[in-house]
Amino acid sequence: MTCSPHGKHLIAGNWLSGDTFFQSQPAFGPSHRFSVGRFQDVDAAAKAAEEAFWSYGFSTREDRAAFLNTIADEIEARAEAITEIGTQETGLPEARLQGERGRTSGQLRLFATHILSGEYLDRRHDGPLPDRSPLPRPDLKMIQRPIGPVAVFGASNFPLAFSTAGGDTAAALAAGCPVVVKGHSAHPGTGEIIAEAIHAAIERCKIHPGVFSLIQGGDRTVGSALVQHPLIRAVGFTGSLAGGRALFDLCAARPEPIPFFGELGSVNPMFVLDAALTNRGDNIAQNWAGSLTMGAGQFCTNPGVAVMLAGAAADHFAETARTALSETPAQTMLTDGIADAYRAGQARIANTAGVQEVLTSMCEQRTASPYLYRTNAVNWLANETLGEEVFGPLGVIVTAETPDEMRAVAHSLQGQLTCTLHMDDADLDTARSLMPILERKAGRVLANSFPTGVDVCDSMVHGGPYPASTNFGATSVGTLSIRRFLRPVCYQNMPDALLPEQFL
Repeated sequence: MTCSPHGKHLIAGNWLSGDTFFQSQPAFGPSHRFSVGRFQDVDAAAKAAEEAFWSYGFSTREDRAAFLNTIADEIEARAEAITEIGTQETGLPEARLQGERGRTSGQLRLFATHILSGEYLDRRHDGPLPDRSPLPRPDLKMIQRPIGPVAVFGASNFPLAFSTAGGDTAAALAAGCPVVVKGHSAHPGTGEIIAEAIHAAIERCKIHPGVFSLIQGGDRTVGSALVQHPLIRAVGFTGSLAGGRALFDLCAARPEPIPFFGELGSVNPMFVLDAALTNRGDNIAQNWAGSLTMGAGQFCTNPGVAVMLAGAAADHFAETARTALSETPAQTMLTDGIADAYRAGQARIANTAGVQEVLTSMCEQRTASPYLYRTNAVNWLANETLGEEVFGPLGVIVTAETPDEMRAVAHSLQGQLTCTLHMDDADLDTARSLMPILERKAGRVLANSFPTGVDVCDSMVHGGPYPASTNFGATSVGTLSIRRFLRPVCYQNMPDALLPEQFL
């Protein structure tokens, strides 16, 4: 089958063209023309979302669950078209797109099931105490309520799971919040098909069409207009630190500031403790190479740093990782811009004093090959730039002379999405000394596994202290992510007839 996008925005149920256009830049296959978003598109979408909120925000959990499941059905009905254009636009293999599509529809169905249980509402009730001294207590009921229209920015590295109908959109819709999506120009055709699926679900479920809009393309001024629109009540974002921080600052500078839930990436350090390094360093190094190069290293949970004690075992680990990485062929990156940024990050690491080259390669145009570098803890602590993310298959080994130096490296870390301990039983004392540090640094702490691959479930946390994310109390993956788009409301002496349906 051949997919030919129409290149329009979806705004409140209408497919609309602008007066300027951009061409997609696929990894292979035909390029297509798409309308560029404008301020008037943002304004129309935000106003329609606010209008939709007065019905959708007060709908039943059953109706919203049915809507989420219908979106999932419509996405699966377009499976072939999604895979076809998604692989063309991103260069990702078919199996990756198919798996990501399953994750996207799966999290929609998970959220549908979760909201039906009502647990996410955190309902609380303190009955009246009319005879309490010195003052009586009124009847108090508390419940979480949706906040209103939410802006979502599509991510470059996940055209499905973190984009048009991805985690942020699914969480907001589950909470009862209409969504305006700013599509990512790296995969506009994929975004268009997903928007068609959501539009079909809106019509099937007879929901106000303003509940979802997709604005394609546009430069940063369009994104800025979206986060500053007075009807937008929160923002979900997955992307670069620079872009996320700029939008975060705009949200904070509004006359009425709003929350910005940005997931901005990290280096996801692994601490390979001494017994584990000695007993099974080969296995850890080989699996690290696989995790490091998965998807050309274009995962926000890519484990870019491995910390261990210096010695013969560390030398052998480095050689094993070098051999495994050298066997990985060049891979296509998501965009030319991401490939350029990878080369710039590699040059920054390579030109830092005290860094030794373990494996080098050549990256041309839109491809990426692995790089591996090595430094010591003293040099790491003296160069903050070594702790900055390089988005791609690049690894840095940091060797420490003592466990105290290893802990100093841990203390030096900025906020992370993940931190990992590779350990055996003999490493427990060292691991215990690291755990209080690592749990303050990361949203997810792993033992003897690798962070690439984020399970969508109740207990998952995908977030962490800044700059991993802009809100350390939130997660962008899992059912807890729905809580980002809710706020608590307390009802005092309120008759049952006036309470939200969800409370009863």
